Amino acid sequence: MNTKLLGSALIISGTALGAGMLAIPMVLAQFGLMYGTMLMLMIWFGTTYSALLLLEATIKSGGGLGLNSIARKTLGKGGQLLTNGLLYALLICLLMAYILGAADLLVQAASAMGISLTFMQSQIAFTLLSGAIVACGTGVIDKLNRLLFFVMLVSLLMTLTVLLPTFSFENLGQVGNPDHVGLIKTSAVLFTSFGFMVVIPSLVSYNTEASDKQLRNMVIIGSLIPLACYLCWLFAVVGNLPADKLTQFSSVSELMSGFEHDAPWVSGFLSLFTGLALLTSFFGVAMSLFNQNKDMFKQNRLVTYVLTFILPLLGAILAADQFLSVLAYAGIILVFLAVFVPLAMVYKVRLANTLVERYAAEGGNIMMMFGLAFGGFLLASQVI
Repeated sequence: MNTKLLGSALIISGTALGAGMLAIPMVLAQFGLMYGTMLMLMIWFGTTYSALLLLEATIKSGGGLGLNSIARKTLGKGGQLLTNGLLYALLICLLMAYILGAADLLVQAASAMGISLTFMQSQIAFTLLSGAIVACGTGVIDKLNRLLFFVMLVSLLMTLTVLLPTFSFENLGQVGNPDHVGLIKTSAVLFTSFGFMVVIPSLVSYNTEASDKQLRNMVIIGSLIPLACYLCWLFAVVGNLPADKLTQFSSVSELMSGFEHDAPWVSGFLSLFTGLALLTSFFGVAMSLFNQNKDMFKQNRLVTYVLTFILPLLGAILAADQFLSVLAYAGIILVFLAVFVPLAMVYKVRLANTLVERYAAEGGNIMMMFGLAFGGFLLASQVI
C-alpha cells in the first residue's frame, strides 16, 4: 500500500475515532467488558461490510466527489433526493457532536493556560479555524491527518502506560449495569462510532490510480485501526474505574476527571488524545460535507465554506450539553444512509449487470440479507 492509500486509510480511521473514544466508555463500560466487546465486534463487522457495499457502488457508478453523484447514477432522482436529505442530516449532527466535544476540551485547555474562554467562543473558534483547513482540500487534510494520527496513537499509548499501574484484572469482570436491553440500546451510538462511510466517495476520487483491491484493503485497514483503539480504551476504562463510576459519565470532562485521583498524569495525555481524535473526525466528516456541497452547488471555496459550517455551528450553539443525544440521533440517521442506501445502490448496479469485472463486496446474496438484518437490528435497538 503506497503512502497516499495509507493516508486515506488513516482518514477513514480518523473519521471513526473521535466521538467514539469519548462515547464508548460513557455508554458501554457500565454493561461489562464481555458483553460490550461482543456488541462492538458485531457492530464493527456490520459497518465494515456496509462500507464495502458503498465502495462497490462508488466504483461501479463511476465515482463522484460525494454521495450526491453516486445516488443519482444508481437510484435516480428520487433516491438522490432521499440520500441527500439523510446525508445532510447525518453530517450536520456529527459535526455538531464534534464541535460540542472539542469546545469542552478547548475551554479546559484555555483555563489551564489562564485564558478565560466561554463555551460559545470555543465553539466558534474551533469551527472557523478547523473549517479553513478543510477548505484547503483533501490533499492538505491527508498530509495533516498523517501527522495528527501519529501523535494521537503515541498519546493513546502514553495514556494506557500511565493507567497500567492502577489497572485491576478483577475489575474486568465487573458489571455496573446488568440491563441487557439497555446494552442493546447503545447500538446506535456504537454504530456512529464506526461511521466513516461518508468519506469513501471522496477517497475513491482522491485515489484514482488505485486498483479495486487496493481500495478494498484501504477500507478494511481503516476500519481495523479504530476497532483496536476502542477495545484497548474499553479495557483501560473498565480495568481502572469501579463499577459505580462507570454509570455516572455524561460529558468529556467528567470522563477524564474520573481518572485524576489514581492517575493524575492521565488527564494531559487523555486531553491530547481526545482533542486530536475529535479533530481528525471533524476533518473527515467536514471534508465529506464540503465535497458534497461542492458537488451539488458548484460554488467557489468561500461560498462552499460558509454553506458547510454555518448550520453545524448554529446547531452546536443551540444544543450545548447534548453530546450523547446528538450522537444517538446521528446513529439513527446513519442506519438508513450507511446500511439501507448502499444495499439499494448495490442491488441496482448488480441488477443492471454492468461492470461485472469490477469489485463486488464479498458474500453475495447471503451477505446482502445479513446487511438487511443488521440494519433492522439497529433500528429495533432504538424502539425497544
